[in-house]
Amino acid sequence: MPGDGRYRVAVSTPESHLPVHASPSAVDPGLDAGWVARTVETALAEDLGPAPGRDVTTQATVPPSATGTADLVAREDGVVAGLVVVAETLRQTAERLGLPVPEVTFHAQDGAVVVPGQVLATLTGRTQVLLVAERTLLNLASRASGVASAAAAFTRELAGTGAQVLDTRKTTPGLRALDKYAVRAGGGTNKRMGLYDVAMVKDNHVVAAGGVAAAIRAVRTTFPDVLVQVEADTTAQAMEALDAGADFLLLDNMATPVLTATVRAVRDREGRDGVPAHVELEATGNLTLDRAREVASTGVDYLSVGALTHSAPILDLALDLRD
Repeated sequence: MPGDGRYRVAVSTPESHLPVHASPSAVDPGLDAGWVARTVETALAEDLGPAPGRDVTTQATVPPSATGTADLVAREDGVVAGLVVVAETLRQTAERLGLPVPEVTFHAQDGAVVVPGQVLATLTGRTQVLLVAERTLLNLASRASGVASAAAAFTRELAGTGAQVLDTRKTTPGLRALDKYAVRAGGGTNKRMGLYDVAMVKDNHVVAAGGVAAAIRAVRTTFPDVLVQVEADTTAQAMEALDAGADFLLLDNMATPVLTATVRAVRDREGRDGVPAHVELEATGNLTLDRAREVASTGVDYLSVGALTHSAPILDLALDLRD
């Protein structure tokens, strides 16, 4: 855990993997150590009950003095993420049990491609701690690795197109930081982190405000420091949003021919009549992996895929105690 209180991806990541419109950096911002500690504490409480809690099976069958070694192993192909939670889970578990903290040796880094049977980390210490911590660390790391694997699949599919895959706010409640970290570990890009950092004007906002232009004016008046994205379902709506001063556009559920025409119309307006020299365009809605390159070929900058975080299956990881 570095001195600034963040768990970081072990390798440098391209600037494109950082949140869209965030200040660029060559190093992934990582997971805040305080967030990791709070999340692990909550997860352990679910399993053990209020601190110190108990594991009735392990504490009945394994003496506190017993020591052992366990390997964290990948059971299938994918991209690993969430290894940053392992040490914290062991630390808190040991503290609850009043036992020494096991040692961890990592053999892989977050963002690494892994294969079945590959040992990702070796844990050595009191067997009670290893077994009590097992499910919590697996739940978090398997979840993150599944998201990273999904992001990596889209990243590979989009290679060479110039388009990037984005995540959305469709994350597991309480785990957004981990979900978005995992997207970055898989080569994807974060969009807005929440409702607070980018304004997204959707159809309901347009209705409530009395029009696209009125909604944009209201945002700029109330929160002049944020960028404004407008959702458009048709080419006409996209042009209206440009005229109203949108910074970038969300092109929602457009068939490929309509999307192609809309991108062309926007590009033709760039640099004229007050329109920025480059308007960032994001396609969303029904974006499956087999459609990714087709959608990217329209010239959009981003494909936002909610399934990265709301539907990605876990990556099967296991903790195997050595004989």
